[in-house]
Amino acid sequence: MTISLLANLLTEPPGPAHYMTVGAVMFVCGAMCMATKRNALGVLMGIELVLNGANLNFVAFGSKYLNNGGPDLGLDAPLIALFVIVLAAAEAAVALAIALNFYNNHDSIDVDRADQLQG
Repeated sequence: MTISLLANLLTEPPGPAHYMTVGAVMFVCGAMCMATKRNALGVLMGIELVLNGANLNFVAFGSKYLNNGGPDLGLDAPLIALFVIVLAAAEAAVALAIALNFYNNHDSIDVDRADQLQG
């Protein structure tokens, strides 16, 4: 049963399921990257993967061209994706500034040494 479903997924033209599968893989890879990396820049890359996977799923759900004549869900997916991209850019700028400041003070960006921060 699963093999025939996978064969169907690989042989039919790209639809929402294909894009949602790629988005889910990106999301899981980003979550694993955030969980396993000890370096702050690796964690930031994981966050970006999670956000890009979520964006891909938003666009796949909301695209009228990808649902093959199915019902329109009424989602403004490109607008939501644009807001997530702006949020990701702001997050990256602030996080990189914090990482550079932390590196200047501690000569490392190991996240385990961040317990010394107090505010």
